[in-house]
Order: sequence, then C-alpha cells, then structure tokens
Amino acid sequence: MTWKLFGELIEIKAKTASVFPFIIGLAYSVYHFKTVNWLHMGLFFIAMFLFNMVVDMFDNYMDYHHATEGHDYKDKTNIIGREGLSLTFIRNLIIGLTVLSGGIGIFLTYQTGWPLLLLGLISFGVGFLYSGGPRPLSSLPVGELASGITMGYLIPLITVYLNIYDSYSLTWQVLGQVFFICLPGILPIANLLFANNICDVKEDRLNLRVTLPHCLGKSRSLRLFQWVAYLPFVLIVLIYLTQEGPWTILFSLLVLPMIHRQTKGFLQKQIKTETFPLAIKNLAMTLSLYSLTFLIGSFF
Repeated sequence: MTWKLFGELIEIKAKTASVFPFIIGLAYSVYHFKTVNWLHMGLFFIAMFLFNMVVDMFDNYMDYHHATEGHDYKDKTNIIGREGLSLTFIRNLIIGLTVLSGGIGIFLTYQTGWPLLLLGLISFGVGFLYSGGPRPLSSLPVGELASGITMGYLIPLITVYLNIYDSYSLTWQVLGQVFFICLPGILPIANLLFANNICDVKEDRLNLRVTLPHCLGKSRSLRLFQWVAYLPFVLIVLIYLTQEGPWTILFSLLVLPMIHRQTKGFLQKQIKTETFPLAIKNLAMTLSLYSLTFLIGSFF
C-alpha cells in the first residue's frame, strides 16, 4: 500500500475534524482555567489521532462489507475493492491502532481518574457503532449528530479534563460551558457529514442507508446545510459577548465571504468529486480560524 492510498484509506483530508477541536479544548483550558498539562496533551493527541484513523479505516472496511449487489460501489467506489487492498491487513491495522490508542487512554486514566475512562468508552463506542453493528449510526438520520458531538464536543471536553482534573471537577456548569464554546466546531463537523450524505443520497438508498437527507428531501436538506454553515459565526459573537472566549475569536468572521461563496457553490450542485470539497473547505476554514484565534487570545 502506498502512502497516497493509506492517506485515502484514513481520509487524511478530513483530519482537521479532530485536530482543531483538540486546539479548542487546549485554548479553553488556558483561557478559563489558566492551566495546561503538556505531557497529557501530547499523549492524548497521539491517542486521539490514532483512533480517528481507526474510525475512518473501519468505516471504509464496513462499507465494503455492507455494500449491496446490483451496482459498482464495492468494486469501483470503495477504496478497498477499487485498489484490491488486503482485508486481513486492514483488519489487523485497525486492531493494532485501537490497542495502541486504548493503551494510552488507560495510562491517562490511571493518571487522572475514572471520568476519562467514561468519556473514552463513549468515544470508542460511538466510533465503532458509527460504522459497525446491524444498524450503523452512519446509515441512520442521527449520524451527523453522533459525529458532531463525539468529535466536536468530547475531544475538547477530554482535553479540558486532562488539564484541570487535579484542581477542578467536571460539574454540570463546566460541561455546559465547554459545550457552548464547542458549538462553532460541532456544527461544521456535522455539516460536513451532512454534505457527504447529500451527495451520496442515491447511492445510500441502493445500500439501504436511511440518512438524514433521505428523510428530509433535497430542498430541505440544502436549506439546513446553508443555515448550519452560517450559524457558527453567530455563536462566535455570542461566545465573545458572554466572555466565554477572547476578543480575538471575532477575527473568525473574516472568512464569512468565503464561506458564503463556497456554500453557494455547493447549493448549486451536489457532486461528490466537484462540490463536496467546498464543504471540506467550509469545515477547515471555520474550525481552523476559530480554534487558532481562540488559542492566540488565550495566551495573549
């Protein structure tokens, strides 16, 4: 397997969906609690990134197995069938990286306490149920919510916990505050999967996947995609006004014209190879600028 194929197998272009939520959690730890445990941050980043790779590989692996007959998804669309990749090798790689990621998580749990174990088990559970089981979450109308909450909220929440475990408790107030500042990340992550499902709705029906666009229909799906693309910027202003984030996050508003142009392009036509990259750009721009301006403002 070449590095290019490996990158496609783990969907390397979508890895911003996990890296920038980590930065949001790190930034909030500094801004609100004035503390960072750099050793824990390094170990968690490795574990998080490895498991994110596992989830995307497992998704491709299960999609290959779940593909129905009567169309060419299995042989021409899915990377495993298209490139003739070894199922045994991929399965062993999934197991190996899961064990490595889980091992780091167990060590961090030993260092910090049971709340991390609970959050980790939820993350692992959603990660595998997203593509596995008799009714994978990705084939249901809740796929976007599961993806957005797990990556957009649990990653920053774990990051915050690892920094504050020895000084603060995970009270309902802390959980709510972290959720609020995570919303500008949760929504673009969910919207990326939503855009993917909009593009794949015909193919998903052939594979018996009842996704959210399947339930809403095309016109309502596109309207929802449009509103969710803009809502994070309203929330960013509210986060600043409530003093939950530094003033520097307002620089995130500078990308609004580009978000508008890319959203408009996706609304015109929904073709996986042509316009889905516009949704990826929306995610990357929104998450990167919000997380980085939050981080800069937290330190300065």
